Amino acid sequence: MRPKPALVALVVASAVWLPLLHILFSVTASPDAVATSLARRQSALWSGRREGERGHLARSNPEWELMRRTFNVLAFANLALTHPEHRAEYLATIDRILASTLSLVEEHGQQHFLLPYAAAQDFRDPSRRSLFVDGEIALMLAVRQTLEPHPRWTAPLEARTRRIASQLERAPVLAAESYPDEGWTFCNVVALVALRLHDGVAGTDHRPLVRRWIASARAHLVDPSTGLLVSSFDWQGRPKDGPEGSSLWLVAPMLLVLDPPLARDQYERARRELARDALGFAWAREWPGSWPGGDDIDSGPTVPLVGANAGSSGLALVAAHAFGDAAFERGLLASLELGGFPVREGGELRYAAGNDLADAVLLYALVQGPLWERARALGVTP
Repeated sequence: MRPKPALVALVVASAVWLPLLHILFSVTASPDAVATSLARRQSALWSGRREGERGHLARSNPEWELMRRTFNVLAFANLALTHPEHRAEYLATIDRILASTLSLVEEHGQQHFLLPYAAAQDFRDPSRRSLFVDGEIALMLAVRQTLEPHPRWTAPLEARTRRIASQLERAPVLAAESYPDEGWTFCNVVALVALRLHDGVAGTDHRPLVRRWIASARAHLVDPSTGLLVSSFDWQGRPKDGPEGSSLWLVAPMLLVLDPPLARDQYERARRELARDALGFAWAREWPGSWPGGDDIDSGPTVPLVGANAGSSGLALVAAHAFGDAAFERGLLASLELGGFPVREGGELRYAAGNDLADAVLLYALVQGPLWERARALGVTP
């Protein structure tokens, strides 16, 4: 069959214009400029006069609201270390986030940040608590104390680290639940990072637990066909969902705090299985080709043919920056500027194709680094 003229024209036009688009967007999408504009908006949203703009995320998905808070704290901590002239301002914003988060949980319980199916059955662990909620809050508190300890946050952090360690120890394969009979690898890694940051400021030592968790994860939570960590599992440690890009791109950088060789191994495997690029643009699949996964509420839609997934591609920026993969990072930023529909107003930046969680993650991706250097100085990282 002869190709249709319109199709030929489209192919030729793409071959001509896509490289030009890459040049355009690689010039305009300076990482520092993007981070500065994102930070202005994310900081402004925590001022009293902008509080109403934050509500829609919590209404659409309560998990996203808690994660947005966590990534805001991570980003602001890094910015406070990078820009000491604004340190007091960032510390005050972090304190507002912590006070708001703890108040909501005290008033409404953990369910406030969980999807409704958390109430459909009982947790297998007798504490009946979500590691997702406890781990995210513990990480925020531990980051604050790593940045600059304050007595206000000592007791809340200690209470959560004790609960987290006990919950992990009770789990059959040391991997605790985020929802009833459902654990997430990312939540377990976040909780372990919180324990290690707490070690750095309180003088405790959770390294033996971390080592045993890593050994158990290698034995029970690795997909045999790819060598990648699975994203979710049941109480007994049996995998439920396989290697998921929107999980792996966050797990690998967090593992740098716990086990750098495993972190590097997971990043390189994810890079081979999920990362793609063409004409200076880069993107990421949500699932390896060998895994029959599909889109879900967290990963977002996938572009047919090329397999570009919105969630995986955005979160890949965190991993690319953390592992110093400059070429992949540049390609992802070029794709972000082209397909994310940036909206710049009054020196602030948001991406219309995403939401406030996506913007919070992107900001963290571009400013990460100084916090983990501080943790390394405290003897937290191997």
